[in-house]
Amino acid sequence: MLQPIIGIPCDVKQIGLFPFHAVGEKYITAAVGGAGGVAILIPSLGDASQLRAIVDLVDGILLPGSPSNVEPHHYQGEPSREGTLHDKARDATTLPLIDMLVKEGVPLLGICRGFQEINVVMGGELHQHVQEVPGLHDHREPDTQDLDHMYGPAHPVSLAAGSWLQGWLGCDSVQVNSIHQQGIKRLADGLVAEALAEDGLVEAYRFDKAPGFAYAVQWHPEWKYWDNKASQAIFKAFGDACRERRMRRNQ
Repeated sequence: MLQPIIGIPCDVKQIGLFPFHAVGEKYITAAVGGAGGVAILIPSLGDASQLRAIVDLVDGILLPGSPSNVEPHHYQGEPSREGTLHDKARDATTLPLIDMLVKEGVPLLGICRGFQEINVVMGGELHQHVQEVPGLHDHREPDTQDLDHMYGPAHPVSLAAGSWLQGWLGCDSVQVNSIHQQGIKRLADGLVAEALAEDGLVEAYRFDKAPGFAYAVQWHPEWKYWDNKASQAIFKAFGDACRERRMRRNQ
């Protein structure tokens, strides 16, 4: 099988005295095993010349989740509360990178923070504390150190009629995990809701008329993707789009 190059942008984390560029292993595992790609990690340098080279190099980009949040000034939101974790370097890298990827039709898969980043770049808005919004549920992870419990099924999402995920799975709802405090306040123009939580919160979307594959989910399909049909379908579709791009580029 042709192995496309899948780029995964890093977070910048302080480990001891030094900053490190890092990506959770579960995203790398899913990019390799689920999408069938060769994963490369993209340092968050915020350098425009680096971004151009990255777009020319990769066959697709996986935007991973993160404990950090997009700084709210990027979507005209209220200043964050004291103690909120941000990653200026990641914002400076992924936000302009997403814009380039969308314009050039490079396959794009967003997960959690990545899901929120794409919406922001496209002109949407975020809730900073979903659990405090009247009518919305608490979507934060359970208080546990047991990862299987933390990433276990938390609630159903209903799949929109005619959605890609409905077509891939042949069903109208799936159970997903829930490990987020922020969420979609306003879905950007050009994005189409694929899945909704019981409280109406958008949990997945696709691009309406993007020139290439562009998909994003609020939950974490990368966690033990091999045990979940929805996760397998998402990564297969992303991997297929990346392979198609690589084949076109090799012609």
